[in-house]
Amino acid sequence: MTIAASDLKTRYDVQNESTKTALETTLLDPRFYTTDFDEMDRIDVSPVREEWDALIAQMKADPRKGHFKRTEDWDEIDFDAYDPELRKELVDFLISSLTAEFSGCVLYKEMKRRGSNPDICELFGYMSRDESRHASFINDALKDFGIGVNMGFLAKAKKYTYFKPKFIYYATYLSEKIGYARYITIYRHLEQHPELRIHPIFKWFKEWCNDEFSHGEAFALLMRTDPKLLSGRNVYWIKFFLLAVFATMHVRDHARPAFHKAMGIDIDDYDDKVFRITSEITRQVFPIELDLDNPALKRRFTKMVGISRNIEAAERAGGIIGKLRKGFWMGAAGLNFAGLYMIPTKKNEIPEVSRLEPVW
Repeated sequence: MTIAASDLKTRYDVQNESTKTALETTLLDPRFYTTDFDEMDRIDVSPVREEWDALIAQMKADPRKGHFKRTEDWDEIDFDAYDPELRKELVDFLISSLTAEFSGCVLYKEMKRRGSNPDICELFGYMSRDESRHASFINDALKDFGIGVNMGFLAKAKKYTYFKPKFIYYATYLSEKIGYARYITIYRHLEQHPELRIHPIFKWFKEWCNDEFSHGEAFALLMRTDPKLLSGRNVYWIKFFLLAVFATMHVRDHARPAFHKAMGIDIDDYDDKVFRITSEITRQVFPIELDLDNPALKRRFTKMVGISRNIEAAERAGGIIGKLRKGFWMGAAGLNFAGLYMIPTKKNEIPEVSRLEPVW
C-alpha cells in the first residue's frame, strides 16, 4: 500500500496543496487504516442473521443511487468573495471530510479484495461503493475552488495505521455514527436558516446521513457477532475510543471558528447536540456511555483545545525550542486525556435488537 521513498518525494512535490493537506497525518487528521483481514474474513454473522439480511437487502437496493450528483439545486456561489479565513476553513472541512470518506473506501475495498467470506465481502463491497461516491462528490465540489485531491496518489502515499479488527470496529462504528450526528445536525440547522448555507453541498447531507447511519449499523452487527467484544476488558477499550473520538471532534471543530460562525453555529452547543445524538445511538451497542453532564468532562475537553493550539504554535515556531515545546504540550495532552479517562462513565442496558432506522 506504500510506494518507494525515493519516488515519494518527487511525486509528492508535484501534487497540489489540497492533496498535500490530505496526505498529512497528525493526531487530528483522518487516518488510513489496515488490519488483520484474515481475522475479519472468519466472522460468522449467524448470531445476527435476521438483522444482517435486512441491512444487506437495504444496501443492495441502493436507495441513494444517483443522489450524489450536481442538480439544479446546486447554487452558484462566488467563493472568491468569501473572507479568506472562511474560505480556508471551508476548504479544510471539505478536504478533511473527503479524506475520511476515502479512508473508509480504501479499507472496505481491501477487505472485499482479500476476503472469501460471502457475507463480509458483500457488505464491504456496498460500503466501499457508498464511500467512493461521497469522496468523489466532495472532490467535484472542490473544483469550484480550483483545486482537487488526487485520490489515486493519496491511496498509495498516505501513511497507514495498523489496528486490530476490534479497534477498527470501535473506531469506525463511532466515526460513522458521529458523522451521521454531525451531518444531520448541520442539515437541520441550515434547513431552518437557509440564508446561512455557505455551500450547496449541505443540501445533500440528509441522504448522506442515511449512508453513514447504515454503515454504523453494519459495524454494530459485526460487534454483536461476538459478545466478548462488548464485555470484560474490552469495555476499557470502548471507553478509550469514545473519549478519543469525542475529544478529537471537539478540538477539530474549535479549529474552524470562521466556518461555524458563518453558519450561525455555536461550536459548544453544536458539539453537545452531536455528542448526545451519538450517545443515544450507541446505547444500542455499547455497555457504557460518557457522562455528558459531568462538568469535569467539559472542562477537560476545553483544556484539550488550548493544548492543541499550543502544539500547533510550537510546530510553527520550529527549531529546537519549538520541538521542546511541542514535546511538553504533547505530554500535557496525554495527562489531560488520562484525566478524561478517570471520569466515571454511565452504564447502559443494551437492547436485544438494534435499530435500522436513523434518529431524525
